[in-house]
Amino acid sequence: MRKAVSLPTLFGSLLFLALASIMYQSTADYLLGKWEMPDYTYSYFIPLVVAYLVWEKCSELALLPARRSWNGIWPAFLGILLFWAGELGGEYTIMYCSLWLLGVGALWCSLGWRKLRAIAFPVCLALVMIPPPMVFYNDLTLRLKLLSSQLGVLLLQLCGLTAYREGNVIDLGFTKLQVVDACSGLRYLFPLIILGILLAYFFRGALWKKLLIVLSAIPISIFTNGVRIASVGVLYQFMGPAAAEGFFHDFSGWFIFMISLGIMVAELALLKRIGPEPAGGDKQTEGDSPRSGTVPVVPRVPLLRDSGRPLLLAPQFLVILLLMGGSASAVQGISERHRTAMARPFSAFPGSLGGWSGQRQALEQIYLDDLNLSDYLLVDFRNGRGETINCYVAFSDFQSKGKTIHSPASCLPGTGWELKDPEKIALSDGAGRSLVVNRAVMAKGSQRQLTYYWFVQRDRTLTDLYQVKLFNMVDSVTLNRTDGALVRLIAPLSEGEATSAAEARLREFFRLFNPALSRFLPPVARS
Repeated sequence: MRKAVSLPTLFGSLLFLALASIMYQSTADYLLGKWEMPDYTYSYFIPLVVAYLVWEKCSELALLPARRSWNGIWPAFLGILLFWAGELGGEYTIMYCSLWLLGVGALWCSLGWRKLRAIAFPVCLALVMIPPPMVFYNDLTLRLKLLSSQLGVLLLQLCGLTAYREGNVIDLGFTKLQVVDACSGLRYLFPLIILGILLAYFFRGALWKKLLIVLSAIPISIFTNGVRIASVGVLYQFMGPAAAEGFFHDFSGWFIFMISLGIMVAELALLKRIGPEPAGGDKQTEGDSPRSGTVPVVPRVPLLRDSGRPLLLAPQFLVILLLMGGSASAVQGISERHRTAMARPFSAFPGSLGGWSGQRQALEQIYLDDLNLSDYLLVDFRNGRGETINCYVAFSDFQSKGKTIHSPASCLPGTGWELKDPEKIALSDGAGRSLVVNRAVMAKGSQRQLTYYWFVQRDRTLTDLYQVKLFNMVDSVTLNRTDGALVRLIAPLSEGEATSAAEARLREFFRLFNPALSRFLPPVARS
C-alpha cells in the first residue's frame, strides 16, 4: 500500500511553491507568453512528459532510501545567485535556470542523491521548456532561413525549374517566394531534437548510437524544411498563392513534420541492426535505467528516521526556504530603483549639425509599445551633396527583465536584414574622446547599408548586450540605477558605391554627433 503524503510534507511543498511564485511571478508570465509563440507551443507538453517519466520511476523510488544531504545547498545557493543576477541584469533565461537549480537543490536536500539520480533524466528534460535567449534565437532563425533557402533552390533546380536565390528570397521567374521567419524550420528543429532525446533515452544501444539519434534531428529538420520550400515552388505553378498560405501551408507543415519523425524512427530501426546488442540483450542490467513494466532490483536499505521529524522539513530544506524567503522579501524593493532622467529631452536635439540638416521621423506605436522607451531620437540627416545618414538613439531610464535595450544584431535579422562582416573599430569624436563601436554592413537583397552602433551605460561605451546586462547588475547594486541607451548610425550605400565612401561619411558625421549627444544623456553622477 502506498503511503499517503504527510501533512508537513504537503505544507513544505506548498510553502516552496508560494515563495517561488513570489520570486518568479513576472518570469512565469513571460514564459507562458513565449509558449504561445508557434515556435514554442511544444513546451506545453513537456511538463506532462516529465510527470510521466517520474511516475514511471515510482517503483524504483519506493525501494531507494531517502538520505538527507547538505550537498543540495550548493545548487540552491547558485540558484539564488542566478536569481539576483537575472533580476538585476534583466535576463529571463538566467531566471529560468535559477528556478530549476532551486528545485534541484530542494530535491537533493530532501530526498538524497540516490533518489535524485533515479529521476535525473526527467529533471534535466525540464530544461527544454526554457526558450533560448533572443540573441541566439534570432541568429539561429537567420541561419536556418538561409540554409533552407539554399537547399530549396537546389531541389527546385533538380526538378527542372529555373530558380535562384537573393538572400532569403527565391526567384522562380513567374513569382518570388520569401522565406520568412515562420519558414525557417525552428518549428521542426526544437520538437525533433526533444523527440530525438526521448528516443535515445528509451533506445537500448551504444552511447554513440544515442548521440547520433539526437544529433541527426538537426540535418533531418533542415532537409525536410528545404523539401517543403521546394514543394511550394513546384505547386505554385498549379495552385498559385494558395500553395504558400492558408490550409495547404499549415497542412504541408504538419505533413513534413510527420515525415521527419518517420525518418528518425527508420533511423532507430537501422541502428538496432548495426553492431552487437548490449550485454544481456533486452534484460535489465545493473546500472541501467528501468523501463515501463519492469521492477528494478534494488537492495532493501532501511529508511532513515530523524527523531520523527518529517522528511520534507529537513534542516537543509529549511535553509533553502529561508534563502527563498529572504529573496522574496528583498525583491519587492527592486521596483523602487531610481529612474534616471535625461539631462535634456531629445525634442530639443539640434536640427542641424555642421553641414548636415535633419528631418525628424516617428516610430510607429506598435514598435513603441514593444521597445518600452523613455525617449528616442530618430532623424534623417542630409548634407549638401544629398547624402543621408539615419540617426537612431533609444533611451531607457530604467531597465529590468524584459525591458532592456535591444541590439541591432538581434532585431534587424527579424526584419530581413543580414549583418555582414561585423567588427569593432575605434573612433574619435570632435571633443577629443575615443570610443570603440560595432561596425557592420547591412544587406537585404540588393540593398546595402553601413552601420555603426554602440551602447551608452553611464560612463561606459559598450559593444554587446552581455556587457550591458553585467553592468546593469553592478550599477543596480552600487548606484541604484540601470539607465542606458542604444545609439545607431546608418549610411545607405547607393548601387556600386564603395564602402569606403560611406565610411568617410559616417566618421565625419560621428565627430559632430557624439559631442552633441553627450549633452542630452544623463550625467554619470546623479544629483
